[in-house]
Amino acid sequence: MTTEPLLRVENLKKHFPLRGGVLGKEIGQVKAVEGVSFTVQKGETLGIVGESGCGKSTTGRMLLRLIEPTEGDVYFEGKNVTDLSKTDLRKMRRDMQMVFQDPFASLNPRHTVEKILEEPLKVHGIGSPAERKKRVRELLEIVGLSSYHAKRYPHQFSGGQRQRIGIARALMTRPKLIIADEPVSALDVSIQSQVLNLMQDLQNEFGLTYIVIAHDLGVVRHISDRVGVMYLGKMVELTTSERLYDMPLHPYTQALLSAVPIPDPTFEKDSIVLQGDIPSPSNPPSGCTFHTRCPFKMDVCEQKVPLLQEQEEGHYVACHLYSKDGQAASQNIDKPEEVKI
Repeated sequence: MTTEPLLRVENLKKHFPLRGGVLGKEIGQVKAVEGVSFTVQKGETLGIVGESGCGKSTTGRMLLRLIEPTEGDVYFEGKNVTDLSKTDLRKMRRDMQMVFQDPFASLNPRHTVEKILEEPLKVHGIGSPAERKKRVRELLEIVGLSSYHAKRYPHQFSGGQRQRIGIARALMTRPKLIIADEPVSALDVSIQSQVLNLMQDLQNEFGLTYIVIAHDLGVVRHISDRVGVMYLGKMVELTTSERLYDMPLHPYTQALLSAVPIPDPTFEKDSIVLQGDIPSPSNPPSGCTFHTRCPFKMDVCEQKVPLLQEQEEGHYVACHLYSKDGQAASQNIDKPEEVKI
């Protein structure tokens, strides 16, 4: 018997209007996210990776309705988030929080840390003033800071410390789901592992569920149970972290993994160099959006959009090399080989 996932996303889309001319009329649309679907089980960590501009951050913000989706549904604990009123949405956000990419930009420079951390509790009417101050000091200690830091301002902290404050703010309402958008990309490499280890410790302590959005494959491998790979607004592969890194199926995933540096000067491996640039999301290619850069392109790739289908147990891939439509055409094409990193 399968349990109901904590979060279920169905065919999520976001199209931004493209305006031009003297009157600013809509002349097209930027298809930032185009039909993304996935589930997240309670207590797990789902990583979402891809190149810049592939729609990762837009997807994360739509889950909280910080950006309104153009189409699709988001179910959190069985409730459709996209149908909630503003009042109900505010109540639901107590259980869904976000850690932003830039810890300095996301913290109000005019407020002390204490005021920043108290704000979520005030918004949701949690606790008395004394209880809120006590909670602030407890959370600061939990994330590796000291209680006396509560009286300081954001500019008085380092990047790693500011991100710890951002994580503490997300934890203030005791949420069930935290969406972390590039949580360590703005930090020094020596600090990244400390913040990631902190996130894992907090997950074990509070039973948290994470969606971690990143472009660094090493970060995602370190923290994620499952990984989804996005390209030009679509999910092209989804499986467990171990399976993805040991046996990637989609040619785009293989190219990403082949670019990961190995900390061994004597180790040699073949890198897959993709030709051309990422197409514009305002004018995506027909069929499979990756076919303009794919070394295994077939005729069917230009004509038909591949569906995200289960190729092996728990391993989903959107590629005609593994579909019935492409099997006959791909008989004379070598499928991507196993890539080890």
